[in-house]
Amino acid sequence: MKIKILHVLHSLQVGGLENGVVNLINRLDLGRFEHAICCVSTSGPMAERLTNPVRIVELGKGAGRDYLLPLKLARVIRDIAPDIVHTRNWGTIDGVVAARLAGINRIIHGEHGREATDPGGANARRKRARKLLAPLVSRFVTVSDDLQRWLVSDVGIPGHKVQRIINGVDTVRFNPAEDRRRVREALGVGSDLFVVGTVGRLDPVKDQQTLLRAFAAMDVPLAGRGSNPPCELFVVGSGPEEKALRTVAGELGIAYRVRFLGERADIPDLMRAMDIFVLPSIAEGISNTILEAMASGLPVVASRIGGNPELVDDMKCGALFTPGDSRQIAHLLSSYYRDSGMRVSHGFRGRERVEEMFSLARMVYEYGELYTTVYRRVR
Repeated sequence: MKIKILHVLHSLQVGGLENGVVNLINRLDLGRFEHAICCVSTSGPMAERLTNPVRIVELGKGAGRDYLLPLKLARVIRDIAPDIVHTRNWGTIDGVVAARLAGINRIIHGEHGREATDPGGANARRKRARKLLAPLVSRFVTVSDDLQRWLVSDVGIPGHKVQRIINGVDTVRFNPAEDRRRVREALGVGSDLFVVGTVGRLDPVKDQQTLLRAFAAMDVPLAGRGSNPPCELFVVGSGPEEKALRTVAGELGIAYRVRFLGERADIPDLMRAMDIFVLPSIAEGISNTILEAMASGLPVVASRIGGNPELVDDMKCGALFTPGDSRQIAHLLSSYYRDSGMRVSHGFRGRERVEEMFSLARMVYEYGELYTTVYRRVR
């Protein structure tokens, strides 16, 4: 008999959480597990990456509070009749109540990261809500030690109910370029160009404005606008901050050296065309894009926040900086620009670290064990 899991998400728009769910569903044993997805708002492009038919229900919730949401979710849950309901992040916390209203008592709630409005997880109302709902939840799952400590020490969730499962990355899909020149030519990138790259939703929590300021302050020789610059910044992704970011790039005088590439389906090739990857977020759980960059053989410069220090071994496979410190980022980028040997060695070590510690197979196995344990009602 298969274990039927209902995954409750905000949406299936492009994002790290959504990418992880799709990878999980695609790789869990179809002989043991069956899946359905309920999107509190709408579905999205990540649904196209599902390799097997999965029922997706959209509730169409807009911005603001919907006091009837638990009842709406409960109707969906009764209709799908899952063995386990798996909610993720604050935006789907109503799914915990809805599952119990629908008669489901095997409930998993995942914490994958925080919003820009509450990057430190200090919101007292939300912490109280999580603690009050804890008796209804079979297991809490976090993607980092940082989030696990926060749930236990700050929120007050019993330690035996909290489990950490770090995200994994597809090391076959994301790998170092064997023929870097060919990959760059296909993307129209010059062989001598130094490419700084970032991938993610253009959202205040990702703080790409700080990266723009750091890139403008890099210590590199620059020719005039009529000449080819020695380095460019690739900003991959879309979101509400795009207009503001373009404005900042113009004000800094670097618009001609910044490529806003929008949503892309060729992220692995874009990674292979980069020289260094930067994640300037002010809040993170465990970043899939950091893992993808490391798997691609790139040194990673990331903010010392959330789960980032668990991924990036500082000054061995990349470098960590204080969130919001554009001068520090500029110094690190300039150092990598000048020292190709450090770029190569840090990128090589990052790939090794991913293969040893952050494989997708390990993540899928751990979730499979979690679902089996919860199904057997071990609480």
